[in-house]
Amino acid sequence: MRSFDLTPLYRATVGFDQIADLMDRALANDVSQNSYPPYNIEKTADDGWRISIAVAGFSDDDLAIEVKDRSLHVTARKAESEDTRNYLHRGIATRAFERRFHLADHVRVTGASHENGMLHIDLVREVPEALKPRRIEITAAGKKDANLVEAKSVN
Repeated sequence: MRSFDLTPLYRATVGFDQIADLMDRALANDVSQNSYPPYNIEKTADDGWRISIAVAGFSDDDLAIEVKDRSLHVTARKAESEDTRNYLHRGIATRAFERRFHLADHVRVTGASHENGMLHIDLVREVPEALKPRRIEITAAGKKDANLVEAKSVN
């Protein structure tokens, strides 16, 4: 496995401590990791995304979506049934699965829908007003602000 020294990055940035965790997580994912079920991630707006997961054979009751610790967990458990059919070929996989997606700061799930064998999960980034950029007015050094009260020393 490769290792990267991120020390030069820390000298030029402030507040990006989580980037090392993100890089470790990305590099730690094994290429031979299970790819079931297939999924797409599409950008729907500047601050909006949709995750679409192929879940053919699963009903709404078999699927669960949960957000915890800034991670989106999608799980499916097929209810036990007394299937007496004799399959000659069974190509539609309905095995249980769990998919996890790490969410960035201020990204939240706005909704989910299940149609035509696809589970769609909509996400949006909502940055709080306190964190949005704001313009700071620069005043000249010689000018006094009208709202300031002059203070005189009493001694």
